[in-house]
Amino acid sequence: MNENSFSELSPNPLIQHLNKPSKDFTKNDLIKFIKDNNIQMVNFRYVGGDNRLKTMNIMINNLKHLDTVLSTGERVDGSSLFSYIEAGSSDLYVIPRFRTAFVNPFSNIPTLDILCSYFNKDGEPLASSPEYILHKAHNVLKEKTGLTFETMGELEYYIISEKDGLFRATDQKGYHESSPYNKFEDFRTEALQEIVRCGGLVKYAHSEVGNFSINNLDYEQDEIEFLPVDVEESADQLLIAKWILRSLAYKYGVNITFAPKITVGKAGSGMHIHTRLTKDGRSVMVNGCGISDTARKAIAGYLSLAPSLTAFGNTNPTSYFRLVPHQEAPTNICWGDRNRSVLVRVPLGWCGINDMIKKANPLESVPTEDFSDKQTVEFRAPDGSADIYLLLAGLTVAARHGLEMENGLEYANSTYADTNIFSDEFKEKLKSLETLPFSCWSSAEMLEKQADIYKKYGVFSQNIIDGIVHNLKKFDDRELRAKLKDNKDDMLALVEKYFHCG
Repeated sequence: MNENSFSELSPNPLIQHLNKPSKDFTKNDLIKFIKDNNIQMVNFRYVGGDNRLKTMNIMINNLKHLDTVLSTGERVDGSSLFSYIEAGSSDLYVIPRFRTAFVNPFSNIPTLDILCSYFNKDGEPLASSPEYILHKAHNVLKEKTGLTFETMGELEYYIISEKDGLFRATDQKGYHESSPYNKFEDFRTEALQEIVRCGGLVKYAHSEVGNFSINNLDYEQDEIEFLPVDVEESADQLLIAKWILRSLAYKYGVNITFAPKITVGKAGSGMHIHTRLTKDGRSVMVNGCGISDTARKAIAGYLSLAPSLTAFGNTNPTSYFRLVPHQEAPTNICWGDRNRSVLVRVPLGWCGINDMIKKANPLESVPTEDFSDKQTVEFRAPDGSADIYLLLAGLTVAARHGLEMENGLEYANSTYADTNIFSDEFKEKLKSLETLPFSCWSSAEMLEKQADIYKKYGVFSQNIIDGIVHNLKKFDDRELRAKLKDNKDDMLALVEKYFHCG
């Protein structure tokens, strides 16, 4: 690509205007964009303890005021944002991260939004901030292994609207359905447009399996899948995308939920995370036409820490109504190729089959590019209740842990599943596999048991581990799944309680 054409085809107005990648944005770049585009307000955005974006509106009074606020950030009350910060010493700084700037698609006046990091009274990053924990986890992995961690999320959600009775999609058969059977294709495409304009790199989007009706309401499940990027950028993209989807639903007058389970017998919503380790910009996940030993070691890390990773990725009782046997949501700790019954899946890749485009289009030549770099490894347990930053920090730790395990390859080999794990031929192997926790309480117990791995190299602190354990055990849901198994009314009440999780 010509160095002067970086903005070619980019839907992001800042990249178009500044003609540089977002990672290179500076304060002066943002000031130039603000002046050139008559931006009247800057929003500082930061994540609270409830995992939702918070907002500070800053009207631009003059150039000096703008320069000052972009240079110094602002103050916020940490005790109102995080339950563990006391009111007696609660002041925090929020400092903008310029690479995250985007034009707000919903503001009534021209507005630039910027994600911020928390800093304490001494001007140091807030050690307990989930965003900073992710930053530490990634830095440690890079220092110890020389590798960079890339991830991409699959964001599943339900749109809930009044039943219209027209072109009914088949119950639980909505996968990749088209309009008019898929009612909210226009909603989905508008969401995509806003996400990419705000800096998100989207791979594709489609309708998902789930669709059903309850009383006078239609429930339609959709999914947006991103492209792999640096793990810290990936977290920001997922966070902004959830905000955009909710804001757009409010604009449309419909409801939306990322809740892991809606009702009994219907597809739940996950938030699968695809992962890729790279060195010098190239994937190290493949070796010839198979996955590499590095990928296998990373998989070993994901599997060995899977029980405690649920503490970050499955954070309310309804999460464990989704993680039940004989469904696509995993319960047994194993991995496989193209196998949707496992916890870690190696999706179909593109190694050695570059001639498909010519077979479909005889006038085309066979591409010479190696597309095996697209290979990822998918972790399938998390859902929309996840603390996105802590989940990705945990996965980063797990990848590093797998590379450090003495028996990583042996463990990966022993947990491989080459067929549906619930088939008769796999029955004996199934008995030997460990399982994921079945409640928030048991997830907390597994985090306590495996805490030392997360605390290694100072990534997670004991206080953070203790706080997560405390919050999970407060649900006291050890017997909840059995108790509500045949009680649909109580189940729906529980769903309602955690409807807007994450």
